[in-house]
Amino acid sequence: MTTDSTKNPPPPGPLLWVSITLLWGSLFYFTSVFMLGLASSRLGEGAFDPSRAELFRVYGIHAGVLVVFAFAAMMVKRLFDPRSEQQVQRRVAIREGRGEKLFVSFAGSIATSFFFTGLTALTFMLSQGYTGRAVHFTLPVVLLAGLFNIAAGLGASLFVGLVFLVAKVGRKKQG
Repeated sequence: MTTDSTKNPPPPGPLLWVSITLLWGSLFYFTSVFMLGLASSRLGEGAFDPSRAELFRVYGIHAGVLVVFAFAAMMVKRLFDPRSEQQVQRRVAIREGRGEKLFVSFAGSIATSFFFTGLTALTFMLSQGYTGRAVHFTLPVVLLAGLFNIAAGLGASLFVGLVFLVAKVGRKKQG
């Protein structure tokens, strides 16, 4: 006999929102730093190569921003879908083997990687008083870095998809 919670899982709670946001936000923070340096160099706007200490000091601020962002995103999502029906349906579809087969959230990876590049640039610019290093990015640098970071997002999505494929996550249970 199956319970209601196994047929219809509960909506994602704050812990899930924060953990997923921290996971992807942290990954994209580090790829964004690399891509911002690459884009700055490519466009001839100087070198962006923060020291390891600066990288982690700014990451501390960035992690706080990610937690705030996770709660804000959860609240906005619940305004439009109070019972989280779309997310519950997605979780059921994945459990029944109707999820993505190779990429995990292909479109989401593109949008997220681009968005987090802008958030990383903004965090560096707003944390200048804390780090003592003046950082300024032009819009072309951020846009080019965001485009470069899409490759990182697709790579991460493909990697997670392959892990799920090998681990047989989201396959229909025989029986």
